[in-house]
Amino acid sequence: MSENKTNHDADHACGCGHDHDHDHDHHVHTVTLELENGEELICPIIEIFEVDGKEYIALLHPEEEIALLYGFVEHDDESLELTEIVSDDEYALVSEAFNTLFDDEEEELEV
Repeated sequence: MSENKTNHDADHACGCGHDHDHDHDHHVHTVTLELENGEELICPIIEIFEVDGKEYIALLHPEEEIALLYGFVEHDDESLELTEIVSDDEYALVSEAFNTLFDDEEEELEV
């Protein structure tokens, strides 16, 4: 992965998950991952979250329903630099935090 770009594409369908009519704009923020083979993946950002004082980003793989987890740094020019999570312990901590975020969100929706 050599280049990451942030895109701000408007999503013309609401997609908010609610069964009602309403006026508001939704923007799908994406990151373009350039793979080692030169192929690009445009991945929607699922969530940005913090674990132990470090920021992480969860991206949705465009072809599979899986989350891709990375550390990241946002630069002054608003570009993102993604860092791979190499430690198994760090990955376990980050994936647990990510799963907890969505477990809490699902519980709120059920109420």
